[in-house]
Amino acid sequence: MTQIGHFISNQQQVGTSGREQPVFNPATGQSENSVALASVEEVNTAVAAAKEAWPAWSKTPPLRRARILDKFKTILWERADELAEIISSEHGKVHDDAVGEVTRGLEVVEFAVGAPTFLKGEFSENVGSDVDSHSIRQSLGVVAGITPFNFPAMVPMWMFPVALACGNTFILKPSERDPSASLKMAEWLKEAGLPDGVFNVVQGDKEAVDALLDHQDVKAISFVGSTPIAQYIHQRGTANGKRVQALGGAKNHMVIMPDADLDMATNALMGAAFGSAGERCMAISVAVPVTDQVADALIEKLVPKIEALKIGPATDKASEMGPLITKEHMEKVKGYIDSGEQEGAKIITDGRSFRQEKQGYENGFYVGGTLIDQVSPEMKIWKEEIFGPVLSIVRRQSYKDAVDLIHSCEYANGTAVFTRDGDTARAFSQDIEVGMVGVNVPIPVPMAFHSFGGWKASIFGDHHMHGMEGVRFFTRIKTTTTRWPSGQRDDPQFSMPTLG
Repeated sequence: MTQIGHFISNQQQVGTSGREQPVFNPATGQSENSVALASVEEVNTAVAAAKEAWPAWSKTPPLRRARILDKFKTILWERADELAEIISSEHGKVHDDAVGEVTRGLEVVEFAVGAPTFLKGEFSENVGSDVDSHSIRQSLGVVAGITPFNFPAMVPMWMFPVALACGNTFILKPSERDPSASLKMAEWLKEAGLPDGVFNVVQGDKEAVDALLDHQDVKAISFVGSTPIAQYIHQRGTANGKRVQALGGAKNHMVIMPDADLDMATNALMGAAFGSAGERCMAISVAVPVTDQVADALIEKLVPKIEALKIGPATDKASEMGPLITKEHMEKVKGYIDSGEQEGAKIITDGRSFRQEKQGYENGFYVGGTLIDQVSPEMKIWKEEIFGPVLSIVRRQSYKDAVDLIHSCEYANGTAVFTRDGDTARAFSQDIEVGMVGVNVPIPVPMAFHSFGGWKASIFGDHHMHGMEGVRFFTRIKTTTTRWPSGQRDDPQFSMPTLG
């Protein structure tokens, strides 16, 4: 069994804390490697390396930084399959889904290559007599990213390309459940020419997270994960004087209006609810058909597609959905289905009964596609994020009732409406109190040159990720006012100076 370690100052590092935990292949249920869990001292070593590298990196011309990222982008493009295989082996998602993850991360790298453009400042001539003023954006210093298991490549790439392009040095603390993708990206950044200490990886658990949150030399923390942990990260980080963006959980609804293209909506729901086994913060976990007639017709179309889902390991190219990340999470998802049944919901298709028959994969962490009708807002399965292949049907009789349902949810990450009516679509996109909205688009994840983030309990902090919001998060603005001697001497002024 191989121990997966850290990456500090462009070198693989063996863990020295004496703590480690197994890394499973979710498709087989077997532990194939272990991952080192960093001590405070190991985190401090990484921070020290990043701090030492920052002065030179921050003064490296943005064009040179962009060229290194451009080389990294090329490597990613050429080796996407290699990184996807690593993701599938530790996360369990099928290969095409893993390639899609790499591609969406690569798009942020493409955006970051534009650093010479988006770091341009502003200049004003003669703001006063013979006085000019200019504003620039400068890096923060050492920054860190704490990322979740469900996107071990994409979510880190929402963070570090922009941070590095802006002149910061970076420490990544990936999920200990699927740690290997982070090391592969670190190796490729080194190959692209990134100097020692600019990008570092520290594996670990809460001890490593707290060490980053408490370290005085870490200036900003970027986080994606569950809402309780996001709130904890934000509170502890800001209490220590750090800038924090912490993206939390979600309960994403899709409204299906009576005039919607029902075939389009059905196919959209299949991918949005069951892709990546539902382990997406932008997964659609609640379908909201407006009127019982729409609900019945939607269920009639969904059931045969769910029953036909090809569930299996990523090694089987026919697989459309893989396993869940751990045995514990598998049991948790089944527990949510139990809860819905006990509270009076109607189980239409039951994923608890799924058994993987492929030889060698019988002990994998599989749950079948589950469809639950007659779900109400009082039920646990509506209130809480399930993070599994479970789609709830909450029937509503009017557009207003559907919108009110969404607004009553504590989360506000993403939502969608399926309709042919322009007035309905425009009203929904304008009035809905959710951070990301799709109109006939089930998973409205913005492109890299826009920004990703929800509202309400789905985010803590003022900045969304990537795009110009990411640039603003990883930089601070400095304004300089200049006046050069012209031979004229002014008398001392003791009132508030005015330049106009």
